[in-house]
Amino acid sequence: MPHDEGEPAVRLTSITKRFPGVVANRDVNITVRRGEVHALCGENGAGKSTLMKILYGMQRPDEGAIEVDGAEVTFHTPADAIARGIGMVHQHFMLADNLTVLENVVLGAEKLHGIGAAAGRKIKEIATQYGFDIEPNRLVEELGVGDRQRVEILKVLYRGARILILDEPTAVLVPQEVDELFGNLRDLKAEGLTVLFISHKLDEVLSIADRITVIRRGETVATVNAAEVTSRRLAELMVGSELPSPETRESTVTGDEQFSVSGLTVRSPEGRAIVDDVSFAIHLGEIVGIAGVEGNGQGELIEAIIGMRPVTAGTVRFAGADITQWSTRRRREAGIAYIPEDRQRHGLVLDRPLWENRMLGHQTRPPNARGPWIDRRGARADTTRIVKEYDVRTPGIDVLAAALSGGNQQKLIVGREMTGNPRLLIAAHPTRGIDVGAQAAIWEHLRKARADGLAVLLVSADLEELIGMSDTLHVILRGRLVATVDVTDVTPEELGSAMTGAEPADGATAGDTA
Repeated sequence: MPHDEGEPAVRLTSITKRFPGVVANRDVNITVRRGEVHALCGENGAGKSTLMKILYGMQRPDEGAIEVDGAEVTFHTPADAIARGIGMVHQHFMLADNLTVLENVVLGAEKLHGIGAAAGRKIKEIATQYGFDIEPNRLVEELGVGDRQRVEILKVLYRGARILILDEPTAVLVPQEVDELFGNLRDLKAEGLTVLFISHKLDEVLSIADRITVIRRGETVATVNAAEVTSRRLAELMVGSELPSPETRESTVTGDEQFSVSGLTVRSPEGRAIVDDVSFAIHLGEIVGIAGVEGNGQGELIEAIIGMRPVTAGTVRFAGADITQWSTRRRREAGIAYIPEDRQRHGLVLDRPLWENRMLGHQTRPPNARGPWIDRRGARADTTRIVKEYDVRTPGIDVLAAALSGGNQQKLIVGREMTGNPRLLIAAHPTRGIDVGAQAAIWEHLRKARADGLAVLLVSADLEELIGMSDTLHVILRGRLVATVDVTDVTPEELGSAMTGAEPADGATAGDTA
């Protein structure tokens, strides 16, 4: 644990950043000591990402000062920040799958050590120093999620970073990978590096951070020692309420089957089975969860169900009808709602206002349409309702979707998809990258809809969310459903083991889950 007398690596003083209609940061003050892991917590829209973009040179503050190692600096671009030893690992990986680890690491930094043997030796040296077991000549597409993240960290270390900003680094990791990442971070800290760790997962923050700064609505609320605070207290500092729980309590599952897939198979253009003979059913009032390490076919399964990807074999049935050949639009109009995994790519048009984004996927039905015509007044009025009901933090409905924080974008999508009494909800990572307050609100909306008879397919990387929210929970591995686990008994660690094929989870039923 760093001592109080430790010298500051970074000092942000009176940082203020304004955007049209909103103040993202207001008089923010943070001191990060050398050789510590310093966590940054707060609700979505609290200003964390804006603050880190300022520190990384992606944005300029309107007021305030930045000091690095005791010297005041002005950053115009990320290159300026990199030159002062600051590196940032973004939540969404920025790697080229068809390139090797070495090629990804040196890309844009070829002048440092070339692109050949010298670069490979340097990468191996850094990997060995910090406990990263990565082969420079492996293709990135062959790596698991945890190793891909290590490549991202290697990229910033290769460029000489001594201060690392990690934005939601555990969002897509299973518990075992989180443990490995935290081991790597402790090694970095032991070598004297400084880590700024942005996360919504308070238990993880408490396990890895030395100190924690909480930001609420653009202002610093407190900086606390991790050893002296609980997750409940952190949640109160962030949102003024207790830490939420994903528990669904009593069962609402009925005997009426609303949706099913039977023998569903999806193949890649090369003929490989990405989804392999998958069968399961969802009843009214039931949440069926799918647990799996990313890249094991759950994304392709959802795209086949919603009609975005062709099915090679098998059938999809909804409300008694065979919908295998239906278009996506027809499925949506029949009452299938969809919260996509990638909100920015498949859920929103970022350069359009909120009220237009409210219509996406629902533009043929009221309140967005009147007969064959778009009903602008109806769409705007309903967007206003969603903004209020789902607590979307925005100056107004004419704001572009790109201006919202990730969590507020997600709340807009959830509000849109829960509108109009859908009969089936396909929810892919519905609470990814959002704060505990927004998470609790989305869980409550799902619980209420479930109690009203909604059938839900839930895919998530949050294992506690899957265990707590699901009535039935299947495990997917290499495109096949390999087990069904008892949600009343399984732990996140046991579920993580089943997801990686290490061992069956307690209470798991192996084999086909038809």
